[in-house]
Amino acid sequence: EVQIVESGGGLVQAGGSLRLSCLVSGFTFDEHDIAWFRQAPGTEREGVSGISGSDGLTYYTDSVKGRFTIYSDNAKNTVYLQMNSLKPEDSAVYYCAVSKFTGSYYYPLEYEYDYWGQGTKVTVST
Repeated sequence: EVQIVESGGGLVQAGGSLRLSCLVSGFTFDEHDIAWFRQAPGTEREGVSGISGSDGLTYYTDSVKGRFTIYSDNAKNTVYLQMNSLKPEDSAVYYCAVSKFTGSYYYPLEYEYDYWGQGTKVTVST
């Protein structure tokens, strides 16, 4: 059984940093990709960043490039999203998701991801 537990959200001032963690279990890392999505109130869920389980390649949506970093610690079964220089528009519920197959990390789309965490809320104040 795949299990996903996110943590690390919270309230931070603009310009600050947060690190989100995604503890996963129940699957083989190199056979799936992992992505972070986010959803702000009244908006569609969007893929923010993804990491390939097979080779560690990464993807970032344009609005977070240069500010966010996704990386994995396979020994800890954890994927992190380091978020720096946060902006109010980064406020959202962030979800960690595991893909059905590899090759989904680039421009991640919801339908490609089978397993989802419960979400962790990030609020960036001005």
